[in-house]
Amino acid sequence: MSTLTLSINKQDYQLDNLDPRTTLLDVCRQHLQITGPKKGCDHGQCGACTMLINGRRVNSCLTLAVMHDGDEITTIEGIGLPESLSELQQAFKDHDAFQCGYCTPGQICSATALIEEIKQNWPSYVTTDLQNPDGLLVQEISERMSGNICRCSAYPNIINAISQVLENEIKGKTASKATITKGSDVSGIWSPPPSEAQLSKPSQHKASMTVAGDCS
Repeated sequence: MSTLTLSINKQDYQLDNLDPRTTLLDVCRQHLQITGPKKGCDHGQCGACTMLINGRRVNSCLTLAVMHDGDEITTIEGIGLPESLSELQQAFKDHDAFQCGYCTPGQICSATALIEEIKQNWPSYVTTDLQNPDGLLVQEISERMSGNICRCSAYPNIINAISQVLENEIKGKTASKATITKGSDVSGIWSPPPSEAQLSKPSQHKASMTVAGDCS
């Protein structure tokens, strides 16, 4: 192709004769030296390469750069730098929500979009009330961040950091009993408790045992 113009972190970049098969991730890392987004699995499974495109989170290893001429692209560098951290980045720092740090840029990009999704009342897979989803629930945060893997397993601290910012962003919203609040941080080896929807469904294991019992 001829010339491709990409708007990344509010700066325009022109690329001439770019191979149309080049992913957005490779353009940033290999052509533009924007190295915040990380190449983890290169299959869209780990979330380390997450960027925001027009405010939506996208696995940049799975999207071609030529598809985004004219789009507004934001990487971790556009969210905040060491001398000017965003509220979410500061929360990650305060809660020690990273260890090796490799997945952190993708985690923060994804969480930035998550906060906007919750503010717009978007439901998730575990949402029980589709009209009024409670985005502060542990299950909600965990589910919405499930596309971002932390191989150091800093998940409790990640959820605490996101919860802190969510509580600041959504002041005045009535929190349910399952909501994370100050003084009740998630800690230790942790997995999210089941949602109400999951609790209301009989397990397949119990169902199969009942059938087996009837046959006997």
